[in-house]
Amino acid sequence: MPTSVTMPRLGESVTEGTVTRWLKQEGERVEVDEPLLEVSTDKVDTEIPSPAAGVLTRIVVAEDETAEVGSELAVIGDEGDDAGSAAPAPQQEAQAEPEPAAPVEPSTEKPVEAEAPAPQASGGSAEGTEVKLPALGESVTEGTVTRWLKAVGDSVEVDEPLVEVSTDKVDTEIPSPVAGTLLEIRVGEDETAEVGGVLAVVGSASAAPAAAPAAPAPAPQQAKPEPKPEPKPEPTPAPVIESKPAPAPAPAAPAPAPAQPAAPAAETVKANGAGDAGYVTPLVRKLAAEKGVDLSSLTGTGVGGRIRKQDVIDAAEKAAAAKAAPAPAAAAAAPAAEAPAAKAKPEPSPLRGRTEKLTRIRATIARRMVESLQISAQLTTVVEVDVTKIAQLRNKAKADFQAKHGVKLTFLPFFALATVEALQQHPVVNSSIDVEAGTVTYHGSEHLGIAVDAPKGLVVPVIKDAGDLNLAGLAKRIADVADRTRNNKIGPDELGGGTFTLTNTGSRGALFDTPIINQPQVGILGLGAVVKRPVIVNDPELGEIIVPRSMVYLALSYDHRIVDGADAARFLGTLKERLEGGHFEADLGL
Repeated sequence: MPTSVTMPRLGESVTEGTVTRWLKQEGERVEVDEPLLEVSTDKVDTEIPSPAAGVLTRIVVAEDETAEVGSELAVIGDEGDDAGSAAPAPQQEAQAEPEPAAPVEPSTEKPVEAEAPAPQASGGSAEGTEVKLPALGESVTEGTVTRWLKAVGDSVEVDEPLVEVSTDKVDTEIPSPVAGTLLEIRVGEDETAEVGGVLAVVGSASAAPAAAPAAPAPAPQQAKPEPKPEPKPEPTPAPVIESKPAPAPAPAAPAPAPAQPAAPAAETVKANGAGDAGYVTPLVRKLAAEKGVDLSSLTGTGVGGRIRKQDVIDAAEKAAAAKAAPAPAAAAAAPAAEAPAAKAKPEPSPLRGRTEKLTRIRATIARRMVESLQISAQLTTVVEVDVTKIAQLRNKAKADFQAKHGVKLTFLPFFALATVEALQQHPVVNSSIDVEAGTVTYHGSEHLGIAVDAPKGLVVPVIKDAGDLNLAGLAKRIADVADRTRNNKIGPDELGGGTFTLTNTGSRGALFDTPIINQPQVGILGLGAVVKRPVIVNDPELGEIIVPRSMVYLALSYDHRIVDGADAARFLGTLKERLEGGHFEADLGL
């Protein structure tokens, strides 16, 4: 009985999702819980698994189309549908076998053009799968075939690149929708086809023998130079030095020429991301080829472990750094001034000069940031905090802390703990305002958002009830949500419901910034870089002295509609006092 695949609810406030890519095509078999398609929402990108085993009989929502929660995305047929659809094919293929014996084919063997009718006949009788030109952009109506990567009679695998196509906006590869044999090419190179037009026909692998004779045909032609008995005559005219025709065996070098077809095969393996790489998009393959990155050596960080563009860029940067690393070793004997010259030229970003469509997440971030500035009256107050005591405690306890809890002890958990304690004392900063209803809600829990620099943009997962956690609990939760966010494994419900947000801009060396409030919250705290600076302190014996101290700027952006400047100052004062006191020994077991 057919099973309907519907759009699941991917979060409390999520009402719709956009299909970004189908991982299976109509007619393909799927297993229970096997990834079927990728969906993007305002909060998260994820895969939708198949609810049943069977055959994907119909795709209802195409790529780049949006569907509401609960609406039908596709239909999975049961096992009988798979067997039924496959049964007629062998019969038709069997009918195709006697056709070579028909008088038509001997008559078409005259020129080499006989190869074209042969696959066409097998394609027509085998009812092969048509390879159509997909929609490659909203305004793209046609594409030009620039190069066929396979010839008629070649075998192809599912998702293996079949043809390169160029449009007004993009050059890309079209993969084969099924495994089998390329029976017919309908659009030649440099010819143009409309979107939805048939480019080729791929049929069952049983049709391969029809094209097989074509392959041996050139073989005998190359074999003709091989039977040259010239190597034997060479010893006879040995006295005659004119036997320099002996280089004639050099034409035997063409013998390796057949090995050249093997080279493209190797390239195909690499281009397809064979080995551990799995299927990757044409864009990633092209970028990997440009950067000289072996896809089979990469571990993907995308959905389902797929290799993303950023993975290739990171691998290329590591390779460049590795090449530059031996330079200092070699430069040990050379003047020291040459070493910086090797590092002086970083590779430019591949994004230079390109125009790309905004991802759904980036478009959502852009919209919400502007809305936040339009909704609330925002300003920022900054204080400077001496965290020397925390730095000393951290250096003393970080080794034991990591061994005991399995995460590194950074400054962030100290700031998080001090923040939730300050929020409990100053609930106006942990509130939300409803102007239309004329109400303000002082939240009874501290749901702490942590801004994470993810590959797709800034994402803010939320640690619910952060006020109930100790220092170790916060450290583990922060590390957990940050890791799952960067690897696209965070749940949609973990990206909403925050009452206050921390953003650690200091992780990239910034001293401070003026962060934008994450609506409907009324406050966000920016953490600057912890740096050592000379500071004047009062010594009981020496009086005012200048000493190096670990200092940090804390920048609180707040909604002036409900939080006054004095409220912000009191909140920051409480935070400063807690951090400079540095009384975290009990939390660290010291």
